[in-house]
Amino acid sequence: MKTIFRNERRFGRAMAIGLMTATVPGLAAAFDAQLSMTDGPEKLEKRLSAASLAMSLSRDDDTRHTSSEILAAARADYGTLISLLYDAGYFGPEIHIYVDGREAADIAPLNAPETITKIDIQVTPGRLFTFGRADIGPLAPDTTLPESFRSGQPAQTSAIRSAAITSINEWRDDGHAKADISDQTIVADHPEAVLDVEVELQPGPRLDFGQLTVKGNQDVRTDAILRIAGYPEGEQFDPEELDKVRSRLRRTGAFSSVAVQEADTPNADDTLDIGITVGEQLKRRFSFGIEIESDDGITLSGEWIHRNLFGGAERLKIEAETGTDYSDGGFDGKLTFRLDMPAYFGTDNDLFYFGGIEYLDEPHYDAVNLYGGAGIRRVFSEDLTGEVSIGPFFSQVDDAYGSDRKFQAVRLPSRLEWDKRDDPVNATKGFYLRTNVTPYAGFGETQAGVSALVDGRTYLAVTDSIVLAGRAQVGSVLGSSLTGTTPDLLFFSGGADTVRGQPYESLGIPVGTDTAGGKSFLGLSAEVRTRVTSAITLVGFYDYGMVGPDSFVTADDESQSGAGLGLRYGLSGIGAIRVDVAYPVHGDTSDGLQFYIGIGQAF
Repeated sequence: MKTIFRNERRFGRAMAIGLMTATVPGLAAAFDAQLSMTDGPEKLEKRLSAASLAMSLSRDDDTRHTSSEILAAARADYGTLISLLYDAGYFGPEIHIYVDGREAADIAPLNAPETITKIDIQVTPGRLFTFGRADIGPLAPDTTLPESFRSGQPAQTSAIRSAAITSINEWRDDGHAKADISDQTIVADHPEAVLDVEVELQPGPRLDFGQLTVKGNQDVRTDAILRIAGYPEGEQFDPEELDKVRSRLRRTGAFSSVAVQEADTPNADDTLDIGITVGEQLKRRFSFGIEIESDDGITLSGEWIHRNLFGGAERLKIEAETGTDYSDGGFDGKLTFRLDMPAYFGTDNDLFYFGGIEYLDEPHYDAVNLYGGAGIRRVFSEDLTGEVSIGPFFSQVDDAYGSDRKFQAVRLPSRLEWDKRDDPVNATKGFYLRTNVTPYAGFGETQAGVSALVDGRTYLAVTDSIVLAGRAQVGSVLGSSLTGTTPDLLFFSGGADTVRGQPYESLGIPVGTDTAGGKSFLGLSAEVRTRVTSAITLVGFYDYGMVGPDSFVTADDESQSGAGLGLRYGLSGIGAIRVDVAYPVHGDTSDGLQFYIGIGQAF
């Protein structure tokens, strides 16, 4: 026996079951439902049980359902289970769904029993079909079809869909924007348990990008949207370019949604018009944060953001931070701003201005810093960004080398970020790499040099609930001496961002009876993150830090380490609340148990 499925234009056809209930009987008592499968894999049985509407209703202990609802779910399960069985490659299944011993299909929807106590679903999947012929074409050059769509492989409908989608996308990548399926024939040979598939594609003409239209914007100017989008009008159609247009607009932060639509039909000159519909974010946002460390004290922070300052999606961010060290009554704070102007020097180049004033009351130095400048931010790809800026820097410092020391310099800070994490907030795989390099030229007695810090992080999911995370930080100052380098460019170890379990900035370079920062730093951290529930994660960690007086650390330099346990509790809309408790493992700065409270993972 052969069964032939044919569809002239589109692949697949949705199966719909409609039910109407004229009367609503009283609420039914709780009912039992079970699903059993004969001669089939256990994994498939679990999939069927999870998808069954009747099984789902029976597991709903908090809601009582009418007999009409239960019967409707049972009857709908015929289509649901058949669809799943076809998707798994079983094209000769036998399904019986009994409602208190009666076949559900034989019970009229308008004649539901007054009560239903049991649903019994019996499935015999039959033989697993394999692909005989598996043909699709014509194919675009260099198209690689999924391995699952091969003669002899299990005849899963998902494999056919995947092959069709892959083939169409390859044509679209080659400029054929309207590539589609023109015909298909699927033949099921039941005696041989073989499925023959023939899919015919219609690539259509190669198209170029036509006119771009914008709608939905209210406060962001249309000309600014067009400039930021970087739409390549006149160039060959490429869906990747549309993804870039969407991404460029979203990363400004000015839009809550960006939808890109292709015209239904090409123009006579083989161009295809594109439409963009945007939804704008609220212009202003205010946020705040708090972080508590047992030794360093309480840090309060807040930021105010305007997402469309001048009508061109310009982003102004003003940040304020203040901290109190309750161990000695110290106080510090800062006020900074940054204005980003998107697509100012080309599509992926943003101009930004920045400035700030800060008073730092650190454990081993006090400083008043004043700085400002301008720079360019470049987006190389979704994963890789960089920026470079230039501006003056003034500082007045009291530290281990003296009081009222003044520094005047022009700094050229640059940063490169490569982010391949699956989730920047709570990564389970991938890596993150950031490099900060700051050359500086001094005025008067201020020395010149360069400070650099590389921060690398990697993540590995061992199981669904266990993630290993590692971090390495390497810092160095070249050119200027210890006394000729401003303390904010030197390195200390200890605290939440370096070595938990050791007091904040407790390790540096001894200078008489005081301590100064070093010219080199090595920091290593390792965590084992174990998810206990969907909201709770337990973390075990070990941190190590080393600071040296020269530009590169050596084995003779002082080091410290700490270890501890942490708890992460996820809150929707906020992120994970982090609580870490750590104890010093080695180092002369040991000061007992330390605790840390913050938002998000430690790294």
